[in-house]
Amino acid sequence: MRVPAALLCSTFLALSLGATASVARERASETPVVQMKIPVVHYRTENIGGTDIFYREAGPTDAPTLVLMHGFPTSSHMFRNLIPLLADRYHVIAPDYPGFGESAAPDHDKFEYTFGHITELMDGLLQKKGVKRYVLYAMDYGAPISYRLAVLHPERVSGLIIQNGNAYDEGLKAFWDPIKAYWADGSTANREALSKLVTLPTTKFQYTDGISDVTRIDPDNWRHDQPLLDRPGNKEIQLDLFHDYGSNVVMYPKFQEFFRQKKPPTTIVWGKNDKIFPPDGAKPYLRDLPNAELHLIDSGHFALEDHLDEMAPLIRKFLDANYAKLK
Repeated sequence: MRVPAALLCSTFLALSLGATASVARERASETPVVQMKIPVVHYRTENIGGTDIFYREAGPTDAPTLVLMHGFPTSSHMFRNLIPLLADRYHVIAPDYPGFGESAAPDHDKFEYTFGHITELMDGLLQKKGVKRYVLYAMDYGAPISYRLAVLHPERVSGLIIQNGNAYDEGLKAFWDPIKAYWADGSTANREALSKLVTLPTTKFQYTDGISDVTRIDPDNWRHDQPLLDRPGNKEIQLDLFHDYGSNVVMYPKFQEFFRQKKPPTTIVWGKNDKIFPPDGAKPYLRDLPNAELHLIDSGHFALEDHLDEMAPLIRKFLDANYAKLK
């Protein structure tokens, strides 16, 4: 019996298509599946000594812990982009101080807004979390808070990451003159002279000054920070802290003694165009931490905002190189 040519052609085509589909399936099964490990960030609050302290947490809890201490006038929000880049291998905790971010902001007449008190609360949070050893990320206000923690528990500090945070007199340049006047004479006139530091122009200045490409700065930064600064009573909180910052300067010798004696692994990633904390305050660290890495970044105060692509690899390389020492 002869098979019609049309039937032969259709049968051959079906077999060919089936074979092609089979090969395609085999190839697809051989193609490696890309595994994306995206850390989950948790947003938590603990009551410490009667004060609600908010913090971001991510990463494996059995890994080395990094404690990210934020600056003025922001909060743990400043680390929102950095945390996922570290939390695949590291346990990261980023708290908000009282009066900042999502933490409670008690009335300044009923609450002691000092760096010593904030340090006690941060220490209380870490103890409640059961964190016995940690790398401190010290930025702006986070520097004296971190170093006070280090003086309190030197055995717990496994490393330092320093970003535009001062511990030397050389770093207090012209920007600080009105604040120094307030330290010397806490008059109402000197206090009110600092009110402009909590206004929108100054907040925006901190994010944009010294930045070569402002299109890399997210305007959501000051739209996040300023409403929190503008909360009723918050100006007085910040003015109290401006005054108490002078107590940190008195402790600089103790901070420096900790550096010299303990010499924790340290990397410095510093926005070199910062008028608040200029690089004059970065270089003296090498006197007491001669093995520290110093990276001057072509950025301003909040260098993570426009140079995360440069800073995150430097930070990660430092952490990975010292991993065994950090646990």
